[in-house]
Amino acid sequence: MRTAPTILHLDMDAFYASAEQAAKPSLRGKAVVVGGLGPRGVVATASYEARRFGVHSAMPMGQARRLAPNAAYLVPRFSFYRQISDQVMRLLRELSPLVEPLSLDEAFVDLEAGGVAADEAAARAVGERLRADILRVTGLSGSVGLAVSKMLAKIASEQAKPDGLLLISPGTERELLAPMTVRTLPGVGPATGDHLRRAGITTVGELAEAGEDELVRLLGKAHGGSLYAMALARDERPVVAERDTKSVSVEDTYDVDIHDRVRVRMEVARLADRCVQRLRDAGHSGRTIVLKVRRFDFSTLTRSETLRGPTDDPGVVREAAARLLESVDTTGGVRLLGVGVSGLADYTQEDLFAQAQAQADAEAEAEAGVGGGVAGTGAEGVVGAEAGVRADVGARGGAGPGAGEAGGGEALDGDGRGVAAGGGEAGGEGASGDAAGGAESASLAERRWSAGHDVRHAVHGAGWVQGSGLGRVTVRFETPGSAPGRVRTFRTDDPELEASDPLPLVASGHGDGGRAAVEVGAAEDAVGTWEPGVAGAPEVSGAP
Repeated sequence: MRTAPTILHLDMDAFYASAEQAAKPSLRGKAVVVGGLGPRGVVATASYEARRFGVHSAMPMGQARRLAPNAAYLVPRFSFYRQISDQVMRLLRELSPLVEPLSLDEAFVDLEAGGVAADEAAARAVGERLRADILRVTGLSGSVGLAVSKMLAKIASEQAKPDGLLLISPGTERELLAPMTVRTLPGVGPATGDHLRRAGITTVGELAEAGEDELVRLLGKAHGGSLYAMALARDERPVVAERDTKSVSVEDTYDVDIHDRVRVRMEVARLADRCVQRLRDAGHSGRTIVLKVRRFDFSTLTRSETLRGPTDDPGVVREAAARLLESVDTTGGVRLLGVGVSGLADYTQEDLFAQAQAQADAEAEAEAGVGGGVAGTGAEGVVGAEAGVRADVGARGGAGPGAGEAGGGEALDGDGRGVAAGGGEAGGEGASGDAAGGAESASLAERRWSAGHDVRHAVHGAGWVQGSGLGRVTVRFETPGSAPGRVRTFRTDDPELEASDPLPLVASGHGDGGRAAVEVGAAEDAVGTWEPGVAGAPEVSGAP
């Protein structure tokens, strides 16, 4: 292990909720919960104000509403969060070529590899400057941990929250870890924690005292040995700049179980198309198609099929997923569907038969004429409208593989906006004259407005959706740099109201004033160093 605390861990504070508070002046200092709003929704992030009521990530949304009934509940805007994340990651890459992102709001940085820090004083200065730069560029706060290893740096950033910096001096690591619960260590979840508790081991110090042989006996050779090393503050893992993508997948959790087999097939086809789009965006192709089905009784079935060669053809993936679905019994209802591709490659081996079949299908549709075009797209429009309802009451956003269920599923169009409108347009495709006008009116009437998403009114300007229902949508008109705005209610089909892109949190040229403009209730800046002789974790102002 290195001798200087030159591994930095950055964790943005309550990232999604803080971003929403920064974008919405009326929510600053108030309880905000971001996640899936449907009956099966899950909390993605809760602001520090909401955490005081006991709300936390991964909690069922129904439980969160009971704990904090007056909080603001918002649908995630993952495209917005990704824009902010890109700004933060650019700042990190200015420090070092070795940046290891763990998620949109979290990353490790090897400062030594970047030549910006070789000792404790330089590392602290870099950490303080990074926090100031993040605030200036994004208007948000992040907590920084500095240590000689990744494990310790992550623990330090957790102890520094919110809006703080903690540097663990070399040589003091074991004294810092000793009083902490075993759940502090990576790899110790509820099951392992309970197993250790029954053996009389509850703290990291007790874990170290138990010895490697006892831990191996309790947990097995691999897990027991690694936990003993971590209890002694040993962690040799390097910061890895690039991770090989092993698979690409998308999935949706439905608010109401799907029983109709035809609807299930349509959903699988739609998921296959989204998966292929993500596959192409990443510059990959794949050989193995995977279908995931979670049934009404929570039983989860996975089926896979390996092709002759890698492909990124949507027709091939759709057909493979459809074949896999035929082997799954869905008569009791389906609560989650997912399609994935693994065995990734950087080239494609085209399936000529599938391409020929797709071309023949396209020609057949063209020969069917305008009437056939309307019939062919009408069903798709219905699915789009139904999906729009789900997007309105659930968390829909492009969070990446595996995030769909935790956040209630992904956005059907990438950011959760305009889904139903898209379906309406599909339903009216191919029409002309009065029929086209009727389709446009139907499209307006079917629009769904997701809570928290950005809109713009032709008269009142930019705002965001506070809620919608019964043919009405309530909008608060305010921007990141304005005072709390006024609320107005419109018909959902108001032609002067439209979805819009998020506004930047910090106006160009006004970065230095970001803190005053977007203060979100985090504690004052806290900078600490853990020194020996102080019992327990370091005291950081404002830490939860």
